[in-house]
Amino acid sequence: MSYSTRLEVREMIKDDALNSIIGDTFHEEEEREALIGPIIEEAIADADGEIDGYLAKRYSVPLSRPPKVINKLSKDIAIFNLYSRFGIDEESAQKIYLTRYNSVIKFLTLVAEGKVSIGTESDDPASAAAAGFTVKSNPRLFSRDQMKGM
Repeated sequence: MSYSTRLEVREMIKDDALNSIIGDTFHEEEEREALIGPIIEEAIADADGEIDGYLAKRYSVPLSRPPKVINKLSKDIAIFNLYSRFGIDEESAQKIYLTRYNSVIKFLTLVAEGKVSIGTESDDPASAAAAGFTVKSNPRLFSRDQMKGM
């Protein structure tokens, strides 16, 4: 299961950018949509793999019920992957895709370090205990009976 869908990512791409992503050749609308589909699917798969790489430090991946934030991160990375196919001009409006990608990576780094929670049920200590959480400690040295009268 992907963290975002082809339709969600496609809606974020401007129509005039599609020919650039596919190649500089002009295509009619139907042909263009048929060509862009597999490219978007590949960009989503790459994005989800990148997300899972960061989350694997703290969570079981792929997430069975990903929170909404993961959907957004997947779309942002997929869009970056699509636009970076032909290069991102940092002097143009395309710079926003690079900025968003860098923000996503910073966020995922914080999640991997345990500084930010993504809000899944595995963040809940009770569910961690149900999943087999254990604590080890040294045996007790003194008890009330041993200390009685001292």
